[in-house]
Amino acid sequence: MGRLTMVFKATMNVLSKILVLADSGYRGIQSKHSNSKFPIQAQDAKSMNEEERKAYNKEISKERFEIEHIIGRTKVFSIASERYRNRRKNFGLRYNLICGIVNYQKTA
Repeated sequence: MGRLTMVFKATMNVLSKILVLADSGYRGIQSKHSNSKFPIQAQDAKSMNEEERKAYNKEISKERFEIEHIIGRTKVFSIASERYRNRRKNFGLRYNLICGIVNYQKTA
């Protein structure tokens, strides 16, 4: 079990009120988090026609595109895109500093 999965399970009560917009790679969260939305794949769309499915997926992608751009900006720094090989206790501080830099660049 990954570290992010453990954190997710530990904070389940707080997170149950938050809407999760995720891509298809995180479908496993849907069984644990009822307030989540995913793109509907063609084989899963039994009750929708093709146009409804595409419209639903387009609405989700419109909401997620800005998040994906921010994730891409943080991956410019190697801490977010490669294995972190330094002390674990420093990871949170360093990652928060990088997120602050990305937010500052976005607003400036």
